[in-house]
Amino acid sequence: MFVSPQSMHFPDRLPLQSGASLRDYSLSYETYGRLNAERSNAVLICHALNASHHVAGVYAGQKDSEGWWDNMIGPGKALDTERFFVIGVNNLGSCFGSTGPMHINPDTGRIYGADFPVMTVEDWVNSQARLLDALGITTLAAVMGGSLGGMQALSWTLQYPSRVSHAVVVASAPNLTAENIAFNEVARRAIVTDPDFHGGHFYQHGVVPKRGLRIARMIGHITYLSDDVMNEKFGRQLREGIELQYSTQEVEFQIESYLRHQGDKFAEYFDANTYLLITRALDYFDPARSYGADLSQALARATCKFLLVSFTTDWRFAPKRSRELVKALLDNRRDVSYAEIDAPHGHDAFLLDDPRYLGVVGAYFDTVAQEVTSASVGVSTS
Repeated sequence: MFVSPQSMHFPDRLPLQSGASLRDYSLSYETYGRLNAERSNAVLICHALNASHHVAGVYAGQKDSEGWWDNMIGPGKALDTERFFVIGVNNLGSCFGSTGPMHINPDTGRIYGADFPVMTVEDWVNSQARLLDALGITTLAAVMGGSLGGMQALSWTLQYPSRVSHAVVVASAPNLTAENIAFNEVARRAIVTDPDFHGGHFYQHGVVPKRGLRIARMIGHITYLSDDVMNEKFGRQLREGIELQYSTQEVEFQIESYLRHQGDKFAEYFDANTYLLITRALDYFDPARSYGADLSQALARATCKFLLVSFTTDWRFAPKRSRELVKALLDNRRDVSYAEIDAPHGHDAFLLDDPRYLGVVGAYFDTVAQEVTSASVGVSTS
């Protein structure tokens, strides 16, 4: 499935939760499949921390350009693009096309850098709603996301309940635990204390805080994998062809080499200010905050049907966090399906090819497709 990125410009100001606003911004997005005549088969995909609008398919002439959820989305896949019109949107503040810290601030004529406004999950959802308005889509057959994307999917059901028929929330949570916020803070400190960070205005200095980005990625990557997977893949194996060096500086273990490799790759393509913005949005998300920490009361606004999926070895977004959401939704007598997949891969499981996981999601979207078809028949015969 060949795809092409698209961009849409919005001149009007977008009010933000912080009290700031953003104007003359653009959103990068991709679409897959066809929108039906009733415009009722649209599915919005919300991305996680270091992903983008390139959700599925490949770019013509580019090797290794598969979308980050290509195993999930496409013709004949769990989210079948022969039945649904799927939209992937890049969040504001990202470094993959949508307006972010690397772009020009129209109010000053200079690169935003650290002056780019802090974004929240709710801000992203509002910007996505504007994009759907421009595409002529008033109601989503479903909104879907994993991890931070799952938070956005949940927020859609609270901010625009009448516009969402189904929500698929994978490996996510109603808010971050103190431990998760702590991991994010350590990663941010690694970036902001890098001498090349220059208070977030490193662009004008012609440098990139790669050391901080490498460490941030290494910290994050540890939290995405389970202990079982780490032991199975690396154990205590030394790098090939070396013996113990009895050095505090050398890279000796395979896990050390792997983490450094991941950090090096990340520092080549990801923006430091984007990392700070997105992890802060994760920290801030907490729909129950305005309801005295009562999640059931907060989720009373949601009216759609839900599928929630968690993974047993995911300790960053543990199954008990998904069960909190399930309970709160059931307290409000909402239609909820829940699958807890026994998978060894940790948080990264939501991106991988587990047949049980893909089967659950595929079966759920079969039901969604039947509802879309029934509604279309009802419209055409009335």
